[in-house]
Amino acid sequence: MASASENTLAERPKETQDDVPLGEDGKPLSKNALKKLQKDKEKAEKAAKRKAEEDAQKAQQEANDVSKEDYGDLPPVGSPEWKPTDDEYTTLSYISKEYQEKADEADGKEIVFEAIMENAREQSAKLSFLVLGDGQNNIQAVVAASETLSRQMVKFAKNISQQSFVLCHGVLKKPKEYVKSTSIGSLEVHVKKIYVTARADVLPIQVEDCEGAIPQEENVEEKDKDKSAQATSTDATGRPIVSLSTRLNNRPIDLRANLNHAIFRIKSGVFRLFCEYLWSKDFECFQTPKLLGAPSEGGASVFKVSYFNTHAYLAQSPQLHKQMLITSQFKRVFEIGPVFRAENSNTYRHLTEFTGLDLEMEFDKDYSEVLDVIEGLMLFIFNGLKERYAKETELVRKVYGTKEFALPETGKTPRLKFWEGVAMLREAGIEIGDFDDLSTAQEKKLGELVLKKYNTDFYILDQYPLSVRPFYTMPSSTPGYSNSYDFHMRGQEILSGAQRVHNHALLVERMKGMDPPVDPNSEGLKDYVNSFRYGCKQHGGAGLGLERIVCFWLGLPNVRLASAFPRDPGRLAP
Repeated sequence: MASASENTLAERPKETQDDVPLGEDGKPLSKNALKKLQKDKEKAEKAAKRKAEEDAQKAQQEANDVSKEDYGDLPPVGSPEWKPTDDEYTTLSYISKEYQEKADEADGKEIVFEAIMENAREQSAKLSFLVLGDGQNNIQAVVAASETLSRQMVKFAKNISQQSFVLCHGVLKKPKEYVKSTSIGSLEVHVKKIYVTARADVLPIQVEDCEGAIPQEENVEEKDKDKSAQATSTDATGRPIVSLSTRLNNRPIDLRANLNHAIFRIKSGVFRLFCEYLWSKDFECFQTPKLLGAPSEGGASVFKVSYFNTHAYLAQSPQLHKQMLITSQFKRVFEIGPVFRAENSNTYRHLTEFTGLDLEMEFDKDYSEVLDVIEGLMLFIFNGLKERYAKETELVRKVYGTKEFALPETGKTPRLKFWEGVAMLREAGIEIGDFDDLSTAQEKKLGELVLKKYNTDFYILDQYPLSVRPFYTMPSSTPGYSNSYDFHMRGQEILSGAQRVHNHALLVERMKGMDPPVDPNSEGLKDYVNSFRYGCKQHGGAGLGLERIVCFWLGLPNVRLASAFPRDPGRLAP
């Protein structure tokens, strides 16, 4: 028979202090703290279980995804992982041109094309609408779940970030109603496959916002370059107005806007028309050096740069080399190239680097022959822009509310003598001396007067005072004046030119008579001066600013808008 001590249950060991978890202070946790710890542990276990269930569900969905091969991110083209296909691509430009007005012919046509994701809108878990664009063309794309297209693909499509490049396989269909929000409104794409070929990160500024005008206060000067405020206000449509400095700080994004594509197509057009006309007139194209051993035209507006163990200077213009080509008996020459001006000017129409359009030519009897060629050149450019780039011109002018550029009647471009322009200003109450150069305000006022009197935004002002022109300008037979001229657009100078001094002795005399005198034997000028010792025919020419022509043709408020990556006293990037 068992004893009483044997029937007694073993006593449960008491919980020692060593068994209680310790807190951050090294002391055992309280009962409340222990309860909280237990709850946290249970929550973590539940969360882990839930995640495992979700992962299993996701894996099951992926296994059952009928579209899993029809969407996703593709490896970079040309990379080892890239697998080329035999698909024949089309473009939205082609679709717009061929089928915009013939939607019935395109209905049901299968296409493959690359485009940019401009916008994505989720209608439901089963339906998303995309706007896919390429340049000035865009189209609505429909991604709808069905037995052959999964919800996962619908979700993927609507989550593609703006400005990502996508490869789309689809079928063209006539929409139930004309799509007013896209340029191709008579058709839409029903998506069968969609892949991201280059995914975009979150944008610093929205491309859509860059389709509007810059703020009014920045129409005079670019301000606050170091600041990158996204926008200062909104326009009439509620779109944020993005500052010029913000746009230029993010220029690769800003340049994606259709507005900017239009501006630079027009700029390219001016370049092309300039060349077309001059080649048709037997001009030869040259490229003159931009690194010089000494300043070529004097003054402080020259950039000095390191050049091995010495210094060099960036060319302020190709003027001297153009004339040396004439002394080399090239009868007609032109050049398109960079021009550098170290002028600390932050106005709306000044850049420290711009594209110069320069020409020089011999003439027979009178420098008016040169004027005739240049006038014909400018009218050829203007009419060419009007005929070939009407769509782009209209787009930009609509944004900035600019009036159409008023062209003169054929053969009736006003050619005013300088003193006639002065007389018109005086009649309008403007005080100006006989031999004073025109200020910017006076130029604009004269432009208004010319427009009112002659109904044109384009005119020529001839016979400038000799005192305000460079040493290589030929003096006029009218004392105090010169055989020089400026061409104006909307009351602002876009071209400066003259008959040049082609006689060596007269050239030296002119140089020494300048205030201050110019040394004809200086390092930067002696080769130029000496080239006239060996005979040179009478000649003249002009220099134009490409960005200014674009700016004033379109009525842009700031010349920086006509330069892809402008340079001014405060900007060397991007």
